[in-house]
Amino acid sequence: MATLTYVYADSTAVVGPLATQAEPHSYDLCNQHAHRLTAPRGWEVVRFEGEFAPPQHSMDDLTALAEAVREAGRADRPVELPPVNVPGRRGHLRVLPSAPED
Repeated sequence: MATLTYVYADSTAVVGPLATQAEPHSYDLCNQHAHRLTAPRGWEVVRFEGEFAPPQHSMDDLTALAEAVREAGRADRPVELPPVNVPGRRGHLRVLPSAPED
């Protein structure tokens, strides 16, 4: 995997190792597209020399992911519902009162 970053001011496309954070004007590419990428006429392509290896995940990354999943699945987590009957807006779903139980 690799990351493509456009530098519009310099008319340059940079293909380098997979970024660890999202950046504006950046796109992740598979190896095949990273090696075969071409740029528009007048642009320069700067390409990382070497193999594009997948990033190595640290235990911190895995721990953060596990904690995020655990937090999302908590039963006591407050659930935010969208407002009901917003004037001037009609959605495709409506909230109906429960039928009385016998």
